[in-house]
Amino acid sequence: MSEAAERLLENGRTTALVVDDHPLFCDALTLTLQSIADFEEIRSAGTLEKALDVIAQDTGIGLIVLDLNLPDVNGLDGLVRLRNAAPKSPIIIASSMADNAMISHALKAGADAFVPKHSQRSVFRRAFEAVAKGQAFVPDGYIDPQAGKEPARDDALARLASLTNQQARILHLICEGKLNKQIAYDLSIAETTVKAHVTAIMRKLGVHSRTQAVLVAQEARFNRVLPSGDPAQ
Repeated sequence: MSEAAERLLENGRTTALVVDDHPLFCDALTLTLQSIADFEEIRSAGTLEKALDVIAQDTGIGLIVLDLNLPDVNGLDGLVRLRNAAPKSPIIIASSMADNAMISHALKAGADAFVPKHSQRSVFRRAFEAVAKGQAFVPDGYIDPQAGKEPARDDALARLASLTNQQARILHLICEGKLNKQIAYDLSIAETTVKAHVTAIMRKLGVHSRTQAVLVAQEARFNRVLPSGDPAQ
């Protein structure tokens, strides 16, 4: 095991988590991680909610490998929620959607590295070595689409990243059209607590209504990130 890998595991964070709804790819990533570092356990989750449950129960998650296209995720908001739930765990995105715009937005949303799914094992190793040293990793040939340009006027990802995980859950339910009473029932919390969270969400997002909050959330979805005419796969 490399010196960088040892540093990643030295604080007792000895579990890796693979989040992908394709069992064969989960198996392949597990074998790859086993060849890279001496993780005591490599767990898997096929949905974002399952991944969040694993993180809530296991404080030893030292690395997360995440596919962006999950059945219960509607874009980069899933990455934001995972980043909030595991602020100290490096996140490597492994996705078939690997154009420059997607990579750029994923890094802004909290990812530490981005590896296209078709990459060789050596690329995953380089990504792991980079995040173990506290460095970002992007694939060869990546060009920042914002290089030399003014920052985007409306950085929805940055504002969404400021939400706590519970606030992100509530915003997700708001986007589904649910009322405070329904959200309180779904999350088993008081309706007054939901109202307080909604107020905090609107303040953090810089909006004055639930509708405006939904519009900000939509800025993080695939159809706003991918180039025109490039459908999510």
